[in-house]
Amino acid sequence: MSVVLGYDESPGAARALRIAVEVAAAFDERLVLVYGAAAPGPVGEEYASHYEAIRQAGRAGLTQAVAEADRAGVPTVVEVIDKAPAHALVDAANRYAARVIVVGSWGESPIRGALLGSTPHKLLHMSSVPVLCVPPEE
Repeated sequence: MSVVLGYDESPGAARALRIAVEVAAAFDERLVLVYGAAAPGPVGEEYASHYEAIRQAGRAGLTQAVAEADRAGVPTVVEVIDKAPAHALVDAANRYAARVIVVGSWGESPIRGALLGSTPHKLLHMSSVPVLCVPPEE
């Protein structure tokens, strides 16, 4: 089994990373760090360059997350997936037999999340795996 973390360097991501590392360490499982890298817009040359920029940004952010997991002795796998974040997380959770999906929230109200479709809100409706939504630091 594994612990899957959606990581994007948002304000809620740092605390979610710490919690995911704690959970993975407690269960002696690997941490799967996921960055959903779907670029908006139609397919074409512009899409390809936008997608590559998103992948590069995701990889840079995940490098910091891997370093934090390494300090705690938690093994990691990095996934940059060409899907919207919620779909990328569900895909990774299924492929890695996740115990839980961990995501951060960054202060959106429940109504805003329901109307605009926040990743945590989508996951609660899409995932067959338990979802742990971590609020940001005070």
